Amino acid sequence: MLKKYNSYQLLLISLIAAVFVIYPEITWIPYDLEKLGGSAKTNYISFLLLRFTFLTGLIFLLISINLQRIKTVDFKKRFGYNTMISVIAFVIYGGISFLMYKKVRHYGSLVLFQFLIISILSTLMGHIVTLYKEQRKREQEIEELKVKNLQSRYDALTNQINPHFFFNSLNGLTSLIRKKNNEATLTYVNKLSDVFRYILQSDKKGLVTLGEELTFVDAFRYMMEIRFANKLEYHLNIDPNSLSQKVPVLSILPLLDNVVVHNMIDSDHKMIIDIYINENNELVVSNPIYPKITPALTNGTGLNNLESRFLLLMDQQIRVENNGRIFNVYLPLG
Repeated sequence: MLKKYNSYQLLLISLIAAVFVIYPEITWIPYDLEKLGGSAKTNYISFLLLRFTFLTGLIFLLISINLQRIKTVDFKKRFGYNTMISVIAFVIYGGISFLMYKKVRHYGSLVLFQFLIISILSTLMGHIVTLYKEQRKREQEIEELKVKNLQSRYDALTNQINPHFFFNSLNGLTSLIRKKNNEATLTYVNKLSDVFRYILQSDKKGLVTLGEELTFVDAFRYMMEIRFANKLEYHLNIDPNSLSQKVPVLSILPLLDNVVVHNMIDSDHKMIIDIYINENNELVVSNPIYPKITPALTNGTGLNNLESRFLLLMDQQIRVENNGRIFNVYLPLG
């Protein structure tokens, strides 16, 4: 804010403040001039201009010092500095006026009061601007702390995804190795590499396009379809025009992972996962519910983490519907 003030603006402020300070004398000018004549009238006008110019210069000096030099927020100290400068200026002004006009009355209580007013005004302006500057600084620091806190929370939430997914992926790889299907195993490893590369790079990303997220889902889908043979299918119905919309990185992974964790997937319980965008511009991940005989031992961190990341990054909430037959999760798009 302070850098917006240039010398011309400060000079204009100083001129206006000087008019305010000597305003009572300005109202007296017509009456004083009626009583004077000749050289006395000229001296009167020239001295008034001298005082106005001197006060303008003093105000300009004090404002500049208050805005650029005096950093303290202590009002008393600031007022002390300004008063000291004003006293020195008062002495200089008195000397000039006496030497030029030989009249002590120009060095009286009214002039002293004017210098005091200037000191008070300069102190108030400097104090108010300094307080504003300090407040802005604190607000910026608070905002920076909020951003760092949000990033730390987001990193913690994202890191919780990796261990869970990692062990599920190893189970699929173990299954292929036992079947001694080398070609499928190599493809699986390549897809696994793509998936983990995306996960490891996720800490550098907050929001990604839906297209990026679905490219990741395609690699993940291959791994799951290999793992469950023909018992698991993914049906994607996404308008290409929607692929540029934003979602938090790794939004879909915990949902797909939860399907495997919480449901039976076998020949009698074929799992079909539908992924589409509804009329409310929400990404919907839907699957039938085939509860396991022995419920999975989980603490529900998957959905909780996902909801937290949407709140942190998009300030929006996900929706979950469970009617006992179908489990739907609605992810808002940005």
